[in-house]
Amino acid sequence: MNIVLLEAEQTQSEFWKIESPRQLQHLSQHVQLNAGDTLKVGIRNGQRYLTEVVTISEQHILLRPIQVEAVPAKLPVHLILALPRPKVLRRIIMDAVTLGVQRISLIHSYRVDKSYWQSPFLQHLDDYVTLGLEQAGDTIEPEIQLYKRFKPFVEDVLPTFISDQKPAYVAHPYAEQQMPHAIQHSCCLIVGPEGGFIPFEVDLFKKNGCQARRLGNRILRTETAVSHILGRLFI
Repeated sequence: MNIVLLEAEQTQSEFWKIESPRQLQHLSQHVQLNAGDTLKVGIRNGQRYLTEVVTISEQHILLRPIQVEAVPAKLPVHLILALPRPKVLRRIIMDAVTLGVQRISLIHSYRVDKSYWQSPFLQHLDDYVTLGLEQAGDTIEPEIQLYKRFKPFVEDVLPTFISDQKPAYVAHPYAEQQMPHAIQHSCCLIVGPEGGFIPFEVDLFKKNGCQARRLGNRILRTETAVSHILGRLFI
């Protein structure tokens, strides 16, 4: 945790209060704060501040804001991800948020087990986003949308995200062209499930304005591929 994320209603008075048991436990175990110390705090979807610790108790920590700090810039990327296995979903969302992904769409595909859409992990996306923001020292949540039908998404929704200034790259190990490197524009990045997209899906992406691109000769796990490609695109 490199920043403590607070809700706007927690910062309406002169002094701000940390009351979350998770945050209090982390600060107690790993930071060992004392009155008079400084602490980085962010308001969800708002500003980031340097604050001074006023008082500490088992129930809460009272803070006083000192100065405004800059919020890290987002990556200009819309990550479109075939819904992964539930435990992998948690790690990918946290990592994508930490890396600064601006928008995330979770989609269905042939190799996505339908049971994944009933997973309780989907009910905790906000929690994973919070952990990713706190890791990165960020305050701005990415927009997350869910699409349970593949073909309507690719044919009707995806084209509205793509333009000449915002191309869409489908990560596909058997594509002829390499994934771009150090781009200077925004883009959509489409990553498939474990096992990849089937040929029909890759063809449908291409017919609707996407470019299939490969990373090399190695087949990567989804969570590895996402971090690797983002680093490659925006190094």
